[in-house]
Amino acid sequence: MSSPDVRLLPDGDPGPAPGGRGPLPRRRRPAAPPGTSRAAMVRRRLRSMPRFWVGASILLLMVLWALFGNAPNIYGPADQDPFALSQSPSLQHWFGTDRIGQDLYAQVNSGLRKSLVIGLFAGLLGTAIAAVVGSVAGYLGGKVETVIVWFINFLLVLPAFYILLLFAPALRGLSWVAIIGIVALFSWMVTAQVVKAQTKSLRDREFVKAARFMGLSTPVIIARHVLPNVASLLIVDATLGVVGAILAETSLSYFGLGVQPPDVSLGTLLAAGTPGAVTRPWVFAFPALALVLTLTATSIMADALRDAIDPTSGAGRA
Repeated sequence: MSSPDVRLLPDGDPGPAPGGRGPLPRRRRPAAPPGTSRAAMVRRRLRSMPRFWVGASILLLMVLWALFGNAPNIYGPADQDPFALSQSPSLQHWFGTDRIGQDLYAQVNSGLRKSLVIGLFAGLLGTAIAAVVGSVAGYLGGKVETVIVWFINFLLVLPAFYILLLFAPALRGLSWVAIIGIVALFSWMVTAQVVKAQTKSLRDREFVKAARFMGLSTPVIIARHVLPNVASLLIVDATLGVVGAILAETSLSYFGLGVQPPDVSLGTLLAAGTPGAVTRPWVFAFPALALVLTLTATSIMADALRDAIDPTSGAGRA
């Protein structure tokens, strides 16, 4: 005897059983496979990218060295050895000394630490400004967007470096905390434009309309529904922003507009080592090597993050 034909309704309910004896048990829908979230997919892609782990390992080593590398050294960055002026690398002075007998190993260690702190906070601050300004302009639109776009375009056409040169006398006495603000002030405009464009494409989505219908305020909607959907862009931008901020700080300090003596950064060390780069190459080579390794490792990480978040951006690359 053939079994009765049972047809499923669209929602998976099999409907009433034959003979009117009540409904058949509802079939359970298969559970979603684990690890299908966007974050899990990004983690899986990063695990298959050797260049991410190479960059992360080098950067971690540089950070750990900047934090703890001078512990076994008996010299501090300001200590002088009058019997070892412009000495080449030796067992006593691992990176050599400068023209006044200061230990270059301790100075490069301290300079890298200062550059990393300034670059990290300036990069994150610039990304935060871009996220707030871009999301507000894109979500509100209208006159608010027009004014913000005009202000962004105005800042983009300003020659930031020449403005800093113009105000150089006033900048020379600033602390490194103020340098963080100056670097961040000129680094958020392009990202803000991208965030604005993405926010405009999100504000008419159903979940944003539902949030407005529920009476949520604009800041809450932006914080809960807009910024999480542009988080991948902000993560990559923050990583690249650290690279740009370290370069900016190094350039400012090299020309005497950033970190001021007796503090040291990679920029001040490169400036001090430039005149003797040929006769005393270690004075210039070690700060330059620390800068190149740090920037290269961070750039490799940012490139891998971008490809993991958006696979179409790096097609064909491992």
